[in-house]
Amino acid sequence: MAELKTKSTEVTVDSFLDTVADEKVRNDCFTIIQIMEKVTGEKPKMWGPSIIGFGKYHYKYDSGHEGDYCLTGFSPRKGNLSIYVYVGLPDQADLLVKLGKHKIGKGCLYIKKLDDVDLDVLERMVVQAVDYLKKKY
Repeated sequence: MAELKTKSTEVTVDSFLDTVADEKVRNDCFTIIQIMEKVTGEKPKMWGPSIIGFGKYHYKYDSGHEGDYCLTGFSPRKGNLSIYVYVGLPDQADLLVKLGKHKIGKGCLYIKKLDDVDLDVLERMVVQAVDYLKKKY
């Protein structure tokens, strides 16, 4: 089985954020860090070269594939902030409507900037996703 590429690293979050050239994006990152730290009670840690993650869980699929991954996290990607939250929970439909401007991908939300979304709704989505993963795994 192939080794996971996205795993916890020793790179510091601050050194990674120093590479984010756009000041507005960097400020959005600090806001997301505050939200995710509050929800998880965990300090941010780098996962792979560009994901800032919080907490950890161990998953194992029916196929036998297993590994560790952050409970929640995000990455300032080109053009979007990728917010890694479990998307598709039954109670999330109403929250997604209230969230604001976003797109949904497999296992994440894509947000251009935090000014486009309701931060309280985003926090509730992070809470739901973290609770779901802690119960499931």
